[in-house]
Amino acid sequence: MKKQICLAGLLALFSLNSFSQSHRSSPLKKVAGLTQYVDPYIGTGFHGHVFVGASVPFGAVQLGPTNISQGWDWCSGYHISDSTIIGFQHTHLSGTGIGDLGDISFMPTTGAVKVTKGTIKDLQSGYTSLFSHKDEVVKPGYYKVKLKRYDIGVELTASTRVGMHKYTFPASNDAHIVIDLQEGIGWDRPMETYIKQVGKNTICGYRFSKGWAVDQRIYFTAVFSKPIKTFAVYDSTASATGTELKGRKVKGVISFSTTKGEVVYAKVGISPVSAENAMLNIKTEIPGWDFDKVVADADKAWNTQLQKITIKADSLSQMKKFYTAFYHTMIAPSVFNDVNGEYWGTDKKVHKNQGFNNVTTFSLWDTYRANNPLSTIVHPEHTNDMINSMLAIYQQQGSLPVWHLMANETNCMVGYSAVPVVADALLKGYKGFDANLAYEAMKTTAMQDARGIKFVKKLGYIPADSTAESVSMGMEYAIDDWCIAQVAKKLGKQDDYAYFSKRGQYYKNYYDPKAGFMRGRLSETAWRTPYSPFISIHEHGDFTEGNGWQYTFLVPQDVEGLISLLGGQEKFNTKLDSLFIAQGDMGKFKSNDISGLIGQYAHGNEPSHPMTYFYAYSGQPWKTAEKVRYILNDFYTDKTDGIIGNEDVGQMSAWYVLSALGFYSVNPANGLYVFGSPVINEATLKLQGNKTFHVVVKNNGPQNKYINAMQLNGKTYNKTYFAHTDIINGGELVITMGDKPGTVWGVGDANKAVSELK
Repeated sequence: MKKQICLAGLLALFSLNSFSQSHRSSPLKKVAGLTQYVDPYIGTGFHGHVFVGASVPFGAVQLGPTNISQGWDWCSGYHISDSTIIGFQHTHLSGTGIGDLGDISFMPTTGAVKVTKGTIKDLQSGYTSLFSHKDEVVKPGYYKVKLKRYDIGVELTASTRVGMHKYTFPASNDAHIVIDLQEGIGWDRPMETYIKQVGKNTICGYRFSKGWAVDQRIYFTAVFSKPIKTFAVYDSTASATGTELKGRKVKGVISFSTTKGEVVYAKVGISPVSAENAMLNIKTEIPGWDFDKVVADADKAWNTQLQKITIKADSLSQMKKFYTAFYHTMIAPSVFNDVNGEYWGTDKKVHKNQGFNNVTTFSLWDTYRANNPLSTIVHPEHTNDMINSMLAIYQQQGSLPVWHLMANETNCMVGYSAVPVVADALLKGYKGFDANLAYEAMKTTAMQDARGIKFVKKLGYIPADSTAESVSMGMEYAIDDWCIAQVAKKLGKQDDYAYFSKRGQYYKNYYDPKAGFMRGRLSETAWRTPYSPFISIHEHGDFTEGNGWQYTFLVPQDVEGLISLLGGQEKFNTKLDSLFIAQGDMGKFKSNDISGLIGQYAHGNEPSHPMTYFYAYSGQPWKTAEKVRYILNDFYTDKTDGIIGNEDVGQMSAWYVLSALGFYSVNPANGLYVFGSPVINEATLKLQGNKTFHVVVKNNGPQNKYINAMQLNGKTYNKTYFAHTDIINGGELVITMGDKPGTVWGVGDANKAVSELK
């Protein structure tokens, strides 16, 4: 339901608080907190694709600058190599491989009115400005920059659903704020846009667009501290009469005169439902004009979340890497409802949720591997919000989400990767959602005929000539089906347990024993030819962003079964060793996502993430320690290119957070964590019920990367894994490190990691 009449402007007294800033420092008095260790520039180089700007944890608003450049490395709208700004937009993605959002673009200017961004070759033809990174201040919840072309200082902050702008203008009789509803990031294109002045200080409107999210809708209301002198509307570049306009490429220009150093504030509320709700979000979250307070509140919100894991480390670099990674895990899934609980559903209806925050941006193919398990430890309320949101999506569209974005199913990536996330929460004892509905949603999703599932049910494999990426698709389904089986077992559904356990073994149907690798299968007797385990054909081959080497090991649900399939422990270890040293050409059609290579292991892409930990299942945990420590030190740095691949909505960073603590969720839903090689010296995890889990690492150092001994709650502990319950019940883990593998810890069959507790 489109709302074309917006509420009248919010009338309120405001005070202007001046304060000084310095490069990369807080605008407020320095407050001790963990946000001081967060460097949002990490991941802005190479292929990190991270968001830069102001937000709060899991906030609906991600308010930040967008460059004029477009392309794969600008999926978030920003790359450190760029020095242009076309506007400050209220929604961004962080770490995705596809560009979208970039909604409701604001750009302060002076001089002649220009209503297009111009071109890269001719910036002067539009309103785009150059900037210098030396003039930027970037910290959680706050962003600052100087627009060189206009000599305008810009500062941004945010609450959950409201972005707040602070513009410091020069003296000008022609000062403007351009609101460009045409602009979006990446694939995003406007379909219908609307803007209207509804008071001397207030503008409202909406933007409907098509992109990765095929039917995205966002409403906004903007309240300004300075009365609007004139407001002009444009259809693309053509001026229109009046102060209201609907069209595909609508722009609005606010104009006024400013004195030197005059500050103009704007509060912009966004909503998936209506401009009225956007105003309600403003009144509720930022009722006044105290910019400093909003910055302080955002900083406090981030510190509250970051303090859930406090660590001690050897260097400032390690502190920055850890807390920046932890920060990146909390950009999304983001809130997608208004303060009154209303949200826009997949069924194109307005819903008022009951008892949970609806959230969006589910990069599940990535995050089920570590970011969602991390949330089950430190974000119990958010975990329940995620599960309830996914179950609501199931009720609206008939299946669990695949890659959900702003009330749209993109169907991006293979598998039904919501299943491990729901199963993990249920198996870990989460009670904040309907367990029966959760099981129904998982089973219904797994019993469809779409996306190759009909072949899984009928044949036990997906024929390579029936669909692209068939091997990866089938391997992911096997992981998901194993998870369903475990839930069925817990709920006493024995027939379902047997059925889905069988489907969880279907990964074996893609293994060609003659080739020694997973391979595209055409029939019971025929394989895809020609075949090379090195070749990767992006989007059109048998593997998703990978090759036969990588996918041969994608069996985190049944590593023991994979060991047997590959010929036993000795042959498995030889094969796994080979993964990390094999050299070969992946071909000219490989995906850019395949980065961070160690042999054929690709840390820059998620399927490889559990594989360094597989040695714990095969009697050689010291090899896990060696490789994990190398990745922690060399593939994650405190530089702008400090993430070796696409951040993928927190998954790359979640791998770091867990691995730095010393353990990792190899199996996404068995409630067990496998030990690796911690780089922290001490950590305290704040848990529900005022409990804590304390990790102490003794004798750690660059050479001392091997676990030599361990005590759990005062008792000697030699297993290479421990349970989720060991963490959430509270307690202490003491790890002693050495420069050589331990002779007792982790040694022997009894201490090997397992896929299921017997």
